[in-house]
Amino acid sequence: MREDTRAKIQEVALRLFTEQGYEATSLREIAEELGVTKAALYYHFKTKDDIVASVAGDRIAEQDEMLAWLRSQPQTPETRREFLRRYADQLEHSRHQDLGRFLERNQTSLRDHPTIKAMRMRMLEVAEALSAPDDPVRVRLRRSMALFTLHTGIWLTQHYDLTDEERREIARSVALEILEGPCGD
Repeated sequence: MREDTRAKIQEVALRLFTEQGYEATSLREIAEELGVTKAALYYHFKTKDDIVASVAGDRIAEQDEMLAWLRSQPQTPETRREFLRRYADQLEHSRHQDLGRFLERNQTSLRDHPTIKAMRMRMLEVAEALSAPDDPVRVRLRRSMALFTLHTGIWLTQHYDLTDEERREIARSVALEILEGPCGD
């Protein structure tokens, strides 16, 4: 039950932070939206920063899982393709879209937030893990761009008459095309 409450608080807070701005949203407003007292909210999160840190921490934990899997596998094209598929599935089934909108809306307020910085650094680490240290820079960049295609593909195709599933599938197929390039390197 505690995890459900925590997740609900994160969900409502992210929505309010995105709609109103991080700085303009108070813990009282989050509590009111949830229909609980500020004291009940305070039991789970003492500050807005604690809420942001918990959401970013959850994302870091997801990335750590993916990194552990990738590092335990042989560095092959099939491993990279499987990693991209798993990563796409994770993005689809996580709070990633909400987190992305929140970060976009609140860039200035959160630029120096330590957990957000750690999340960004972990993302770069994930992108870097797709390549060997001796791979040419163009190969490393292409593999990183394949990963970022999964992040931006849905957003960049919002103005097309497509379902979310169609957008995700297009982003996934483009990411897989980019991953190994025309020569498979």
